[in-house]
Amino acid sequence: MSETPLPPQLQEQLVQLQQLQQTYQAVMSQRQQVEHERQETDKALSELEKMSDEAIVYKSIGAILAKSNRRKLIEELTERKDLLDMRIKVLTRQQSRTEERLKELQQTVQQRLRTP
Repeated sequence: MSETPLPPQLQEQLVQLQQLQQTYQAVMSQRQQVEHERQETDKALSELEKMSDEAIVYKSIGAILAKSNRRKLIEELTERKDLLDMRIKVLTRQQSRTEERLKELQQTVQQRLRTP
């Protein structure tokens, strides 16, 4: 039994499907990383909130720790948290759109494979 080659349009759709799957995985991975960073930022903010204004705090700058102001760190971390929240929303929307497109393309390819 000889196999007939797939039509060029179907081959192209299969390539698109693979690319979309890779994009989806990448977006999921990015979102997980950003969510993890968001959790770490929340933990740091929580600990800073428990401290008094007189507490000595340090900020990591590359490979060194530098003495810093508690209130200034709270401001910086709050800004960072807001930025991370925005990034999570963007990645969530991108993930949803990619997932929808992936499902549509999967259905199209499956239908084309079923019909001769």
